[in-house]
Amino acid sequence: MASAAAEKGKGPADAEETAAASAARLAREWTTWAMKNAKVVAHYGFIPLVILVGMNSEPKPRLAQLLSPI
Repeated sequence: MASAAAEKGKGPADAEETAAASAARLAREWTTWAMKNAKVVAHYGFIPLVILVGMNSEPKPRLAQLLSPI
């Protein structure tokens, strides 16, 4: 009967992963996941942040003044 690793299509050498290699792989995956989510948050959060900061400043600008590039 074949081992569980061989059933998944991995050879016996691939099935055994050292703790350091496993930790490095997990760190890479989490870093990638965090950067992708940070990009989405920054993309959708920038304009609301500009509006929030602008509306809490003195003198109070109109919304059109906050959103115009001039």
